[in-house]
Amino acid sequence: MSRHRLTVVLSQAQGKNPAKRALEESIAAALIMEQGLDVSVVPYLYDLDADHTGRLFLESVQGDMVILGWMYPRAGFWLLDRDGIKGHYGESQLKPPSADDDDEDEDAGEPEPPKGIGSVGAPDRHIYCVDLRDFNSHTPYIEEVRRIAEECRNRREEKLKATAAANPTIVQLGVTLSPPRHGENGEGDSSRFAPDQLLQQPARRWYPVIDYSRCTNCMECIDFCLFGVYGVDTVDRILVENQDNCKRGCPACSRVCPEHAIMFPDYKTPAIAGAPVGAITGLKIDLTKLFGGDAQDALQQAVVERDRELVNDGRAAVGMAIGMPKRQADKPQGPKDELDRLVDSLDALDI
Repeated sequence: MSRHRLTVVLSQAQGKNPAKRALEESIAAALIMEQGLDVSVVPYLYDLDADHTGRLFLESVQGDMVILGWMYPRAGFWLLDRDGIKGHYGESQLKPPSADDDDEDEDAGEPEPPKGIGSVGAPDRHIYCVDLRDFNSHTPYIEEVRRIAEECRNRREEKLKATAAANPTIVQLGVTLSPPRHGENGEGDSSRFAPDQLLQQPARRWYPVIDYSRCTNCMECIDFCLFGVYGVDTVDRILVENQDNCKRGCPACSRVCPEHAIMFPDYKTPAIAGAPVGAITGLKIDLTKLFGGDAQDALQQAVVERDRELVNDGRAAVGMAIGMPKRQADKPQGPKDELDRLVDSLDALDI
């Protein structure tokens, strides 16, 4: 496994859905015929614990990497980041057919600048995550991997040219300068990972994944969660410290995050599972449900979910008495948006 070759990893779906397995097999069969690729298959990324051979394999990859899996790319990338498999976010150009229609409705303009605290210690490589739920045919995925492989080659060549121009006396290119990790040449030795070990099925897991490109370290999640899931690292950054304390099926902390930075990749609602934030933040309110009193806002729903898990643990429900989001109250008051004005109108009606 060379650091100068693109590593493509197919992350299998949970269960044995025949349609999903057929797509995975078609993709794998086509990829192994492509030149310049290292292709591997591992179980579902979200379920891999620190000792699983599939996780150890992913940690051994040093160069650019493509992950083909059954989750949103944003969730996949930050899931890898939390596992110490870091890199720069590789932008896939593969979009589901429905996304083309959505793009036409969006206003053209400058993208929102990143405001999160970002990743720490990302090496000089790119990680691309591609959602296998977008197409039923293997063809779009193979074409996208080819495009990514060319993009990575071009990027490497540009870096080599820049290095040669800055250091004209260096005539040996392609020499590995970093200390070896696995094997004599400083490259990951994929031969030590037997296929049956890579594909050993792990137990299913449930825990939050933090998107640090959006997380502002406001600590509202650690205040709200009463199960000891969150903690802070040595530089006071929020992190998922005790993931197995998380209550299966409960996404309450995701609902209270003001920046949509907390994801549960297996949750049924796209906004919580890691869908692109631009696709979920539009204000679309069903006034019939609002006035009918059947809907709960996100905070109320989070409180209900948290109380349910407290009771299941034999503890007392706390309602809104503990850990209510501050919504970063120390920040200066900004102009009111459409939702603020709607709430003000409802308050004025006194209903």
